[in-house]
Amino acid sequence: MSNSTPVTMQGPVCPLPLHHHSQIVMGHGSGGRMTQELIQEIFVPYFSNPALLAGNDFASLSIPTTGSHQISISTDSHIVFPLIFPGGDIGRLAVCGTVNDVAMSGAQPAALSAGFIMEEGLSMDVLKQVVASMAEAAAEAGVSIVTGDTKVVEHGKADGIFINTTGIGWVPDGVKIGGQLAQPGDAVLISGSIGDHGIAVLAARGELGFDTQVASDVAPLNHLIQAVLAEIPEVHVLRDPTRGGLATTLNEIACQSNVNITINEEKVLIKPAVATACEMLGFDPLYVANEGKVIIILPAARADRALQILHNQKYGQDAVLIGQVNQTPGSRVLLKTRFGSTRLLDVMAGEMLPRIC
Repeated sequence: MSNSTPVTMQGPVCPLPLHHHSQIVMGHGSGGRMTQELIQEIFVPYFSNPALLAGNDFASLSIPTTGSHQISISTDSHIVFPLIFPGGDIGRLAVCGTVNDVAMSGAQPAALSAGFIMEEGLSMDVLKQVVASMAEAAAEAGVSIVTGDTKVVEHGKADGIFINTTGIGWVPDGVKIGGQLAQPGDAVLISGSIGDHGIAVLAARGELGFDTQVASDVAPLNHLIQAVLAEIPEVHVLRDPTRGGLATTLNEIACQSNVNITINEEKVLIKPAVATACEMLGFDPLYVANEGKVIIILPAARADRALQILHNQKYGQDAVLIGQVNQTPGSRVLLKTRFGSTRLLDVMAGEMLPRIC
């Protein structure tokens, strides 16, 4: 599709209205009328809220008048391929990923910004699907997308669309959570099965060589986390095991807190289809990415009650206690195998599955 602007003796002709374009063209990144039409016809209908409709290059938010004024901020960029996969798409992934990162501090996520880098030739129908998915995920999480940006790059420079999201939330009084706070004697919980997201994305690429019904677990976890914290504020660590999977994430925590974390292989839930795919491909599911699971480390005396709470939440019904925190050897993660032996779980050295989040 041509990007040229017809010119007559009377001057340049206005660009065609957005509805005449079935794909993104360079003019949509010009900052002019076509950009305005793109925003008004694609983004505003889904993201409409007072802060966004003010039309500024910023959003003004009110800090809660009660409780702590401490804030939590996180940012992430999303480059998944393909853009749409079983159980989700890049839009749902962008919202849930940042909502979850903010929630892992114990904060209540309140608002997101969203930056879109779109490739010339991106289908408008795909863009609408992604934006609608973002709006649905934001509504589920109870957050607003209050400010954003759009850019267009030449064909071949962005692989469809890249999305950056930044989230902000308020940390309640008395909540102090971080990877450096795991303590000997703590219990290690996880909210469900592992490896679903990585295998779902790989299947969508057609790289498995066989069919599988695995769907991504991508989901907002803030309501689940707040349900636990409402009754158990002494939670020490929250972490979502995304890239690098469960094993790498536990290693990060073990190093931050200088503790030993030991997990029981028999307790870690892996869906049969995920296990089969990993076995055939030579993957270790402990290192495969997740996008809708949370590791919770808390005093062992509170583990049973935490599990009861999790089992009553939509995304925590399969939550399980998988291990414990010990004093030594520090900064290490150990796996008790099904055969009774113990082996070291190290950090993943490289990228097992690129472009999955």
